[in-house]
Amino acid sequence: MVFSANPLSLSVPDPAFDSWLRDSGYLDLLDHRSSSTATASTTTNASAKDDANNSDNFFFQFVPSFLSRLGIILSLLTLSPFSKLTTDDLSGETPSWTSGYLGNFGSYSFPSSAEQARLRVQENIKRYARNYASLFILFFACSLYQMPVALVGLLSSLALWDLFRFCSDRWGFERHPVTRQVLVRTVQCATVVILLLLKIQMAIFYALAVTYAVMMLHATLRKLTPMKQPSRGKWK
Repeated sequence: MVFSANPLSLSVPDPAFDSWLRDSGYLDLLDHRSSSTATASTTTNASAKDDANNSDNFFFQFVPSFLSRLGIILSLLTLSPFSKLTTDDLSGETPSWTSGYLGNFGSYSFPSSAEQARLRVQENIKRYARNYASLFILFFACSLYQMPVALVGLLSSLALWDLFRFCSDRWGFERHPVTRQVLVRTVQCATVVILLLLKIQMAIFYALAVTYAVMMLHATLRKLTPMKQPSRGKWK
């Protein structure tokens, strides 16, 4: 028995539905929808390969999948991950490190397309901006621990500015603006020389590089989850 299509049924094209999900803020549903579509497509392709007796050929299975994933990773090189980041994202509350930032094993998957990877990166960076900033501080502290000379340079520059503030309060440099400006510029030049000679810039570079790599890896693999879970009281 064949049923005829209902002319009154609502049919929404996939691009329009995806656009509505994006504009309405249901990014987690859009992410899940992209993964489901990719899974269905992969299953269909696998069935077609089985029918063609190519399922035993490692080359035809591994190489296309590898090239596809490599293309997704390379597409992130042209992405500006901080384009949608705002000051409100940095001033809000820090998400939980366990349930929010890390999640569980099922919270991670490789993106099925370049569009899904871009969506995850931009949204996860907005959500976990404070977590990534904390990681930078941690990696910077580790870099200073591994580079004692840089740590000495940082402490020396801080001590220099504390000495300048002490002298300014003691002798009243505010009453002599020209003298104060000259001393400020002198201390700034001395700080730059100290930081360059003691290689503090290398510690900052290492911390930034490691933080950026961890951030991009986490933001790409971390699935999008609803921002606010409904409270249990609403379901009772």
